[in-house]
Amino acid sequence: MLMNRRTLLFAFLLLTFSFVNAQLKSPEEFLGYKVGTHFTPHWKVVSYFNHVAANSPATVKLEQYGTTNEGRPLLLAYVSSPENIQQLESIRMNNIRLANLSRDKMAPTETGAPVIVWLSYNVHGNEASSTEASMLTIYALTDPSNSRTKEWLKNTVVIIDPCINPDGRDRYVNWYNSVVGKNYNPQLTAREHREPWPGGRTNHYNYDLNRDWVWQTQKESQQRIKKYLEWMPQVHVDYHEMGINSPYYFAPAAQPYNDVITQWQRDFQVTIGKNNAKYFDQNGWLFFTKEEFDLFYPSYGDTYPLYNGGIGMTYEQAGGGASGLGVLKKEGDTLTLVDRALHHFTTSLSTIEISSQNAAKLLSEYRKYFNSNVSNGMGDYKTYVIKNSPGSSQRMNALADLLVKNGIQYEISAGDVKGSFTGYDYNVGKNGTFSVQAGDMVVTSYQPRAAMVKALFEPQARLADSATYDITAWSLPYVYGMNAFASPAKISAAGIMQPVKVVNPSTGYGYVLPWSGMTTAKAVSQLLQKGIVLRYTLEPFEEGGNKFDRGAIIILKTSNQAFGNGLWDIVKNVADDFNLQLYSVNSGFVDKGYDFGSGKVRSFKAPKVALLTGESVGSDGAGQVWSFFEEQIDYPITLINANDAGRVNWNDYNVLILPGGFYRFLNDKSTLEPFKDWIRNGGRVVALESAVAQLANAGFGIQPKKDEDGSKDTSEYGDLKKFDNSERDYISGSMPGSILKVDLDNTHPLAFGYPDYYYTLKLDASMYEFMKNGWNVGVIKKNSQVSGFVGSRLKQKLKDALLFGVENMGRGTVTYIADDILFRNFWENGKLMFCNAVFLVGN
Repeated sequence: MLMNRRTLLFAFLLLTFSFVNAQLKSPEEFLGYKVGTHFTPHWKVVSYFNHVAANSPATVKLEQYGTTNEGRPLLLAYVSSPENIQQLESIRMNNIRLANLSRDKMAPTETGAPVIVWLSYNVHGNEASSTEASMLTIYALTDPSNSRTKEWLKNTVVIIDPCINPDGRDRYVNWYNSVVGKNYNPQLTAREHREPWPGGRTNHYNYDLNRDWVWQTQKESQQRIKKYLEWMPQVHVDYHEMGINSPYYFAPAAQPYNDVITQWQRDFQVTIGKNNAKYFDQNGWLFFTKEEFDLFYPSYGDTYPLYNGGIGMTYEQAGGGASGLGVLKKEGDTLTLVDRALHHFTTSLSTIEISSQNAAKLLSEYRKYFNSNVSNGMGDYKTYVIKNSPGSSQRMNALADLLVKNGIQYEISAGDVKGSFTGYDYNVGKNGTFSVQAGDMVVTSYQPRAAMVKALFEPQARLADSATYDITAWSLPYVYGMNAFASPAKISAAGIMQPVKVVNPSTGYGYVLPWSGMTTAKAVSQLLQKGIVLRYTLEPFEEGGNKFDRGAIIILKTSNQAFGNGLWDIVKNVADDFNLQLYSVNSGFVDKGYDFGSGKVRSFKAPKVALLTGESVGSDGAGQVWSFFEEQIDYPITLINANDAGRVNWNDYNVLILPGGFYRFLNDKSTLEPFKDWIRNGGRVVALESAVAQLANAGFGIQPKKDEDGSKDTSEYGDLKKFDNSERDYISGSMPGSILKVDLDNTHPLAFGYPDYYYTLKLDASMYEFMKNGWNVGVIKKNSQVSGFVGSRLKQKLKDALLFGVENMGRGTVTYIADDILFRNFWENGKLMFCNAVFLVGN
């Protein structure tokens, strides 16, 4: 009788499941058009995924994991068999246990566990075909008549992110839909193939989210990576598009590979690539592998999953913003959105298929990988010690925050560790002895994410092939400007130091706040916006038994009488919010140094800051400044279109920021001279990257360094080159992101808060002569290269050059910053210098 009841219940559930799925619509039925014949805006994509989830509840779970800067929803769809969906959380927890990342320490189940495949679509907004493909993919996985996908889902959980970058994609899609005619025009000169500035590639703040996996400076990345690390899939695919005349690209990837990538990960990329090739060959579609797209830089959508134990891959389809619904290729064929979506759809299913067929092997290798990490560590260096040097606590906290975001384990030592150790000294570039003291950070390689530890901390990553796609150096002690050692020894902290909540004293006269990091800069931003007049010191001083360095912020009643007795509550509340230590002072008469009434103590108010942006300005450079002001220091900034510069009343602003770009008004005497007059009358300019070169051409007091390249072959046949060596010849003169040590004049306000050196990320060969009538604040001398690749023809040039300088013009200043000190807003070491340029220089 019981058996009959169970049979009846199963039959009822089966009937219900079949009835529900009978309501499921294909993308074409739901949208009213064939996928690829129109661009689908994000709201419609979301609606379709909601439709699928509502009509396939047994096999789909839909989750909104966040929102974009512009408020669009970010979605994940989990698709699997009814049995797996019912126990989805148990599957996730078991997967985390396989990676030795669970806190419950329960033993994982390897046999019979499903493999996790994560598909990430449309990280670059104007590479818009993959989101269209995501709808085809989820329908194929839930279509009740599709027996092949049903079989795969028995041992596979597929996680679909239909659009990583909805803001950028909608920017492109809405623009395109507004300019395309009744029928698309495939001629490349048609306006529908000429996307306006800044294009849809990036997010709201013009950030390339595909470079943000590790750094997580952007809202979308922060929310997505949190979910990714909760799942830790075995397979991940990142979908892209490239030039319209290219064929399709899929793994295996090109060299260089980072050393942390295992032989199994390399081999399975080949397995997946062969499965993709099978379907492309059947359809007569061209493709290529092992070229262009390498696996070196750790913050991509293919490398980040690889460094976290999975099989990470990039798939690239011809297309992008120039393609529209259809475009003529140079061969005469028309590349359509229908084709592009179909190709991505094909590799989506192929990847799921081959993963399902190899589920047991994927899981066993995954388990072996993480067991080895915990037992053996990874790399020659087993422990990285970041020193708690004076004034470094804010940088240390920022580094710790990054490690937490990436699930990397670390300890802050509560006491001194006995003995001394030998290891690589990042500051001097060779081995030395060191000790571990209270407050030092200890990061061991003996942990599940050992590969990520090695990739992010090792001083110099081995570069097997210099033809790489991105920067070649990013070691965290240099990124954060920290003293550190890398040791082959296994070192443990002497207990774990717990965070301390600062208790600030009361005062009747004033406070001093050391200028020691970005947390201080954020607090200063808030105080200035409240209308408080601040002071900073040009020279060190001592008061009440405390020593204060240059740049220390002084808050006094003088000039702040309007706040009455409430001034100190405001200051304390801001400091408490940031957990910053205030030092109470009872007199302007200091124990040592210059008194508070001296000319060596400067007052400053909240500056009115403008940023030139728009056409002819680098969107990434402008975007990172915009993001820095709004998201990091929370300070108001006015964005002005560069083409309107000739009509701007400069007197409305105190500080003007020029990101890299080309500014027409600097080439027109009628607009250049009023601009110079504004500077002479007290205006302050901060010129970044290529904007420095344009100011040099406009007659400002800085000049490019003369080319003293003695490596050119001047022999009779020196101009004869082999075609096969063209790429190598180019590389010999390139510098794709290398770290140099800069000598700093830290007595100048531009370098306040720094030691007498700075680690810069050098992206090009732009260097300048020492200024005769200005301040040479940051210069490179001989042997300045610290980490990363520099072409052979450039190495001898990297000496005796200016990178950071300040020119006084009348009562105003021009600050020249030749390198990208905010690079992708993860270069923590440069942020305080940028704040110096905005708030302190010229006051």
